Amino acid sequence: MEPASPRPVLLVIADSLAYFGPKGGLPADDPRIWPNLVAAELDWDVELVARIGWTCRDAYWALIGDPRVWAAVPRAGAVVFAVGGMDTLPSPLPTALREMIRYIRPPRLRRGVRASYNWLQPKLSKLGRPVALPPRVSVDYLEQSRAALAHLRPELPVVAVLPSVHRCAAYGRVHRGRARAVKALQAWSGRTSVPLVDLGAAVRDDIESDSANPDGIHWGWAGHTAVATAMTKALQEVR
Repeated sequence: MEPASPRPVLLVIADSLAYFGPKGGLPADDPRIWPNLVAAELDWDVELVARIGWTCRDAYWALIGDPRVWAAVPRAGAVVFAVGGMDTLPSPLPTALREMIRYIRPPRLRRGVRASYNWLQPKLSKLGRPVALPPRVSVDYLEQSRAALAHLRPELPVVAVLPSVHRCAAYGRVHRGRARAVKALQAWSGRTSVPLVDLGAAVRDDIESDSANPDGIHWGWAGHTAVATAMTKALQEVR
């Protein structure tokens, strides 16, 4: 008897929206998060490569540098770049500063710097700019990612997303960068035929409800279900 062919893999490179629920972060195999809901509907396996705060730039770095991604690409039935929302958020203080805080020593100094950052960030975010990554930079990293996959597997479907929405106090409840990002992403989609799943449209009602995460940025279970429905539809159309 010949061994059964392995199931296709849904490779998802994402930020924390892919694995946070209404009460915080969850393991990658939690059946309630949208990547697993989609995979269950398609009868596929999942490889979720994600981290809090990831942008399109981080997704590209994961694509070229993470051996889990290298192992998943040959078996992938599709790749989803579920990033870009962080790119659009106000970042009046340099992103590099936020990332470097964890490395500051001694601990007392680190705590002081973090407290100062957390005090300033929401106040300065009301300016709405600059954003973490300009739309043209986000699109450039997505295009580099798409081109790299096309070089290895030209037939492999790729799906990306339009940014989610938020009401997060840490970002001053400001999201002026979203509209410009949507316009740039739609133009890129038009050039490349990469489908876009609109996370904002899928989760808007949920994020405004009492069922979402109190942080104002991560979704409740209704949001994950809505995204899974939209993502499954997009994947079924490109398979």
